[in-house]
Amino acid sequence: VTSGTFSLDGGTWDVDNNVWIVGNDAECVVIDPAHDAKAVAAAVGGRELKAILLTHGHDDHIRSVADFWDLVQAPIHLHEDDWMLWRSVYPQVDPDVAIKHGDVIEVAGASLKALHTPGHSPGSVSFHLADGPDGEGSVFSGDTLFQGGPGATGRSYSDFPTIIESIRTWLLPLPAET
Repeated sequence: VTSGTFSLDGGTWDVDNNVWIVGNDAECVVIDPAHDAKAVAAAVGGRELKAILLTHGHDDHIRSVADFWDLVQAPIHLHEDDWMLWRSVYPQVDPDVAIKHGDVIEVAGASLKALHTPGHSPGSVSFHLADGPDGEGSVFSGDTLFQGGPGATGRSYSDFPTIIESIRTWLLPLPAET
């Protein structure tokens, strides 16, 4: 968990963000390397970083990505529907890969499947790991799901009916052990 700020629609809030490192001792991906690029890079250590996966383009999830990239130089993946948010922070460069629904990212013998789950933002993506090291699945939902319910809506580019439809269509049907 990293801490920092989130700014949108003229407001700024203190936030905590989950940063996920998925892989093994040899290789990994990082999901949402927020706020503290040096700490996240230190956690990656000497492993080969296959990709930087972004669940969406809000500034609390992407503002440290350039600094993190400078340290690790791995391809940046973001759904194209959030590139307008990316460009508000990084107008001179686009992400390396436009994530699409159904894309599969292979790492350390595991597969992460991208599920386009708009609503919190137009390009929100959840990553489903069907077989985790404990034999159970996991879903890395960014801000599509919060503890107790759907992620926040009510700001620019978000939509409550859309996030509910995304959760119903793509997340609720996942196996119960997820």
